[in-house]
Amino acid sequence: MSEAPTSRAPVKAPARRVARARPEPAASLPVARISVDVPLPHLDRPFDYLVPAAEDEKAGPGVRVRVRFAGQLVDGYLLERVDDSAHTGRLAFLERVVSPEPVLRPEIVRLARAVADRYGGAFADVLRLAVPPRHARAEGKADPGPVDPGSVDPGSVDPAPADPGSADPAPADAGAPVGPARPVDAAGWSAYPAGAAFLRAVGDGRPARAVWSALPGEDWPTRLAEAAAAADASGRGAVLVVADARDLDRLDAALAQVLGPGRHVALSAAVGPEERYRRFLAASRGRVRVVAGTRAAVFAPAEPLGLVVIWDDGDDLHAEPRSPYPHAREVLLTRAQLAGCAALVGGFTRSAEAQQLVETGWAKEIAAPREAVRRAAPHVLPVGDDIQRDRDPAAVSARLPSIAWQAAREALAAGAPVLVQVPRRGYLPSVACANCHAPARCPSCSGPLALREATGAPGCRWCGKVAAAYACPHCGGRRLRASVIGARRTAEELGRAFPGTPVRTSGRDGVLASVPAQPALVISTPGAEPVAAGGYGAVLLLDSWALLTRADLRASEEALRRWFAAAALARPAHRGGKVVVVADAGIPTVQALVRWDPAGLAARELAERRELSFPPAVRMASLTGTPDAVADLLAAAQLPDEAELLGPVPADDDQERMLVRVPRSAGRALAAALHAAVGVRSAKKARDPVRVQIDPLELL
Repeated sequence: MSEAPTSRAPVKAPARRVARARPEPAASLPVARISVDVPLPHLDRPFDYLVPAAEDEKAGPGVRVRVRFAGQLVDGYLLERVDDSAHTGRLAFLERVVSPEPVLRPEIVRLARAVADRYGGAFADVLRLAVPPRHARAEGKADPGPVDPGSVDPGSVDPAPADPGSADPAPADAGAPVGPARPVDAAGWSAYPAGAAFLRAVGDGRPARAVWSALPGEDWPTRLAEAAAAADASGRGAVLVVADARDLDRLDAALAQVLGPGRHVALSAAVGPEERYRRFLAASRGRVRVVAGTRAAVFAPAEPLGLVVIWDDGDDLHAEPRSPYPHAREVLLTRAQLAGCAALVGGFTRSAEAQQLVETGWAKEIAAPREAVRRAAPHVLPVGDDIQRDRDPAAVSARLPSIAWQAAREALAAGAPVLVQVPRRGYLPSVACANCHAPARCPSCSGPLALREATGAPGCRWCGKVAAAYACPHCGGRRLRASVIGARRTAEELGRAFPGTPVRTSGRDGVLASVPAQPALVISTPGAEPVAAGGYGAVLLLDSWALLTRADLRASEEALRRWFAAAALARPAHRGGKVVVVADAGIPTVQALVRWDPAGLAARELAERRELSFPPAVRMASLTGTPDAVADLLAAAQLPDEAELLGPVPADDDQERMLVRVPRSAGRALAAALHAAVGVRSAKKARDPVRVQIDPLELL
C-alpha cells in the first residue's frame, strides 16, 4: 500500500512501488555470520545474512561488510560462512563487501570473544579496539602478495606438502618477510640464570612463561628484541607491548638493530591513521612477523604466534579507558593461553598480578643473582630516619637535604648529569593560605587554586578562572604559600642552588628522549625521565610523600615502580652512582628500593591483597551510575552465590559506586551475569547507563 501524498510535494507512487530484484545467493556456503557494529548489549551476538552470488569471491572470513540492520546500513565483520542457518525466518542479503581484505583473523576473533567474556563487555566493542579504521589508499598502495603460510588458519587451507622443498618458493616480494632471519645472540641474557633457557624455549616453539626482573641499568629494549628474534628465527611471530610512545621508540630502534631492516612494524598513533593501517596490513598479510606497539597492539595479527611480551605491566597506561576496559597484560596472557605460545612479563619492578603468576606456578621467575644485582645497582640513600636527623637536623624539613645536595654536587663535579624526579608537574600546582594553612579554593567552583608562574594571580585548576582578589574564607588572609611544588618551580630553585649548571625539564610540556653525558640538572616528572649516556651520576627522588600517601590501593606499588624507573637510570655504585630518596628508611617501600628487591615488595603486596580480599586475589566489579540505575542493574543480575556487595559509596556527578566481589573461580560467572543484566536494561531502553568495570585499577 502506497502512502498518500502530502500537501508539501506530490509523491511519485510508481517509483515507490519499484523494488529491486532479490539477488541469487552464493552456490556454496551461502550463509554468512556477521558481527554487526551496533553498540547495544542485548544484541551482542552474530547475525546470519545471505551472501549474494555477485559477492561470493570477496565475502571471505574477516572482511568488512555493510548490512542492513533495523532499517539502517551499518558496518560489520564477516566471521564465517556456513551451509545453513538456524534462523527460521527469511534471511536478508548483505549489502556489499566493503573490502576483500581479511583484516580480522580467526585467532583475533577467538581472542576478542574471550576478552569480552572476561570483562563482561560486548564483542563489537572489543573489535573496535582490535582492528584500526580502514584506509582505502593504504590498501591500494601495499602489495598484498600471497600471505605467508604461517599466518593462514590451518583449518582453512589444504595441508602443506610434507617436504618443504617440494613446494614452489614464493616470490621475494610476496608475503614472506624480507631477507633471512639473523642468528639470535643470547649473550645479553647471560646475567640471568634462566634467561638463556627461556630464549631456547621460545626458539623451539614451547609455551614458556616468565616474569622477568630486569637489572638496574639494563638495556631492556635490546633484551626484548632478542626474545622477539628467537621467535622470528623459528618462523613464529611476536607481539611486544609497551606503555607509551617514548618506550616504543626505543623498542623500535632495538628491533631494527637486532632483527634487521624490514622485519618488524611499530604500531603507533604518532605516524598517522593511514601509515598505521599500512603497517597493520603488513602484519596481517604476513609480510612481517614481529609487531611492537602500545596497548592497542595486543590484538595485532602475528601468526603463527610464538611470543607475547609486555614491559612494565604496572603502568596505568596499559589499562584501556574504553569499554570493556581491558588491561593489556590480561589480554596478552589470554592470548598466550589460547595460542599456546610463550609469554614474558618484564619490568624493573613487579606488580602484584605478576607476582601471582609466579606464586601460582603459571610463570617462572627470571632474575639475576644477588651478587649481580649489587654490582649493577646504585647506592641508595634514604633521608628521613633517626640517623639522618642526628647528622642533618634540617633533613626532614628541607626539600633538598644536604645529603641530596652533596650527591648532586659530586656528580656534577665528576662530569655526569643529575636526575631529579618530582611527582607533580607545573609551578605550584596546589597552594594554601599562608596564615592558617587552609587549602586555597576557587570562589566560583571550589576547585583547587594553583600558581602557573612566579609572578601572577592564582587560577583554578577546574574552571580556569583567575582569583586575583583571593581572600581566605577562614581567616581573611591574602597571602598564599606552596602546598605542593611542581617541576618548573623545582627547576627554578635548583637553578639558583647550582648557579652556572644547565637545567633541563622533561614532562608534559616536552619529554626529552635522552641527555648527553655532561653536567646538567634534569628535572622530570615520573614517566618522562630521559636516558643519560653512561647513566646519571645521581638521582634525587623528591616529595616522596606525594606518592606514598595517595588514597589508592596500589600507592606503595606505584611509588616503587616510579622510583625504580628513575633509579635504574643511575650509574652503578662502583662508578659513583647514587640515589637519594627523601623518605623514612623504615617504610617497606623505601626498604625495597634500598635493597633493590622488587619481588619482596610484590610478595608483601599480594599477601596483603589476599588478606583484604582485593584483586588480584579475587575478582571485583565496579558499578557506577545513579542510585536507581545501579539498583536496577543489580536486581536484573543473577549474581553468583559467592558474590559479596560492598557499598554504595558516593562517586562523581551525583552518582554512586557499588563493588561486587567474588572468588577468582567465579569471575567468569560474575562477568556473564553483569553482561546479561546490562543487556536486559538495554532491551528495556533504560535511560541512565551504568558503567561496569571488572578489576578496575583504582578501587579507592
